[in-house]
Amino acid sequence: MSQEVLLDIAKDWSYWDRAPAASTARSVDLPTELRSDLALVIQGVRRCGKSTLLAQLPKRYRIDRKKCLFVNFEDPRLAGSLDATMLRSLVDAFESWRGKGCTYFLDEVQAVDGWQSFLRSELDRKTGRTFVVTGSNAHLLSGEVASKLTGRNLTVELYPFDLGEYRGLRPAASIQDYLHDGGFPGPLATVDADRLRASYFNDIVERDVRERVAARSSQPLRRLAQMLFESAGSELSLRRAAAALGVAVDTVSLYVDAIEDAYLAFACPFFSWSERKRSVRNKKWYPVDPGLRRVVVTETGKDLGKSLECAVYLMLRRSFGEVSYWRGRGEVDFVVMRDGKPMPVQVAWKGPEARHHKALEEFYGEHPGALESEFVTADTFEEFDAEWSSGS
Repeated sequence: MSQEVLLDIAKDWSYWDRAPAASTARSVDLPTELRSDLALVIQGVRRCGKSTLLAQLPKRYRIDRKKCLFVNFEDPRLAGSLDATMLRSLVDAFESWRGKGCTYFLDEVQAVDGWQSFLRSELDRKTGRTFVVTGSNAHLLSGEVASKLTGRNLTVELYPFDLGEYRGLRPAASIQDYLHDGGFPGPLATVDADRLRASYFNDIVERDVRERVAARSSQPLRRLAQMLFESAGSELSLRRAAAALGVAVDTVSLYVDAIEDAYLAFACPFFSWSERKRSVRNKKWYPVDPGLRRVVVTETGKDLGKSLECAVYLMLRRSFGEVSYWRGRGEVDFVVMRDGKPMPVQVAWKGPEARHHKALEEFYGEHPGALESEFVTADTFEEFDAEWSSGS
């Protein structure tokens, strides 16, 4: 593909002669500056707004849009040309046209063969070019890829809208509204919202999960993802899931890893200081979005309390990173590390019940140095979201 054709395609994605459309500012912890020696990697589930965030970055970092090249590598016009040679040709062509010191926004870069080696070469050669890349798979920076870019990237995870971002579009919305709709931006702007959410689920399974594991059919993958969504808040045995699907346990393990890499659902492991205890206990699983879960689960799974628990998990993951649970005779919904100490978090729609307090007593008996517990309810969710997201 000629350089002229590549630049013509990039023109359709870039903002050389027009400003980006107005969009909701995202609550994401971005670096204070973009650097030519460090690639910024933005990862997140498909359709959560990564492309829109890219379009916001030139204004945020005060970069001349005419020196910014945007391209989405899922553009069908690029099919058959997705390799490092194409990347090199595109970047060289733009620099020849705009001069040195340009910034390159490479969207869904996992579609390009050899992009890791290309980016490593660019960063090592200190070309003065700045790179921001996005991907819809956590596998983007694992294994061999991670070794090639070790110390040469900053990684940011992007999720569907949180409650504050959601209210940027619907200021009068309640927590119930948010749990019903979820935070995927696209469905919030259409009357066919649930149909679009369902298509997102199927698209993620087909394009980001099935292609990863090279499965012959997407049906068992879809059923497994639905099982993870249905079981949210409860431990799930992979052995039982394998029996229900009629596949081997090792196959289910491979599938759940791919589902998590696609940011469709997240594992919540058992909390213990012992690695052996953590590894032998079943994990709980939570969906990436409460609205997406609602359209996927059966009617019996559509419980507001369960939806709130899913939203609290996502809030904790954004704020603290790793999130665990603990179970003895009773259960502590979540445990996160704060100031180097475990902090138990219980979730209840209206308020704590006797079982919550009994579980905490048991937890403190095993972990006497843990911090004071927090109870999140429908009424206090917004308060905790503001506190934890601010890092206070």
